[in-house]
Amino acid sequence: MFTGIIEAVGKIREPKVNGAGLRVSIATPEGFLADTEIGDSIAVNGACMTVVEISGNEFTIEVSAESLEKTTGFETFGEANLEKALRVGDTIDGHIVSGHVDAVGNVLEAEKVDECVKLSILVPKILSPLVAYKGSVAINGVSLTINAVEDTPAGSKITINLIPHTLKMTTLSRLKPGHFVNVEADMLARYVERVTQARDDKDGLF
Repeated sequence: MFTGIIEAVGKIREPKVNGAGLRVSIATPEGFLADTEIGDSIAVNGACMTVVEISGNEFTIEVSAESLEKTTGFETFGEANLEKALRVGDTIDGHIVSGHVDAVGNVLEAEKVDECVKLSILVPKILSPLVAYKGSVAINGVSLTINAVEDTPAGSKITINLIPHTLKMTTLSRLKPGHFVNVEADMLARYVERVTQARDDKDGLF
C-alpha cells in the first residue's frame, strides 16, 4: 500500500525486452535505497513494482505484459515518481493507494494559473463512476483532489489543481496536452461502485 506522497524522482534507464515484458533499471537520488531490499515494493509512476536487483543507487524491476497494457511510461527513457511501500507506523498524508493502475488517461490541458497549474485529464468511461468532485485520484502515483468532473461521450474530464510543492517534488510539472498518465481511482470508490452494482442486480449479492 502507498499514500500518493512522492518520496523521490528517479530516471528510467535501459528498458530491455524480457519475454513479453520489460526489465527496467531506475536511477534514484543518493540514499533513497538505503533501507530497500530485494523483494520490496516501490510504486513507479503509480504502478506497484517489485525490486529484483539493487546496484548502488539503481534498482531494477520486471514489468509484465499485463502491466505494460494497463500503464504508460516504462517503454522509454524518462523520469518517474517513486514511493516506497507503507510500513507499520508510517503516517498517511495523502490517501490509500494500492499501486494497481486502473487505466491510462490523456492530458487535455495544462494551464498555468499564478504559481499553480490547472490540469485537465480525460479518463476512460470505465472510470467515470469512480471519479467525483472533491474525491481523490492518483495520477502517476501522486495523490490529488479532483476539483471538477465533466462527463463526455469519450469518458470523464477531471480537473486538478497542482500547487507549487507538487510541481517541485514530482514529474507532473512536465505534463503537456497529449501526454498519457497512469490513473488509479480511489479505493473506497471502487467498493461503493461494487456494492451499488450488486444492489441493482436482482441476481446479485443482496
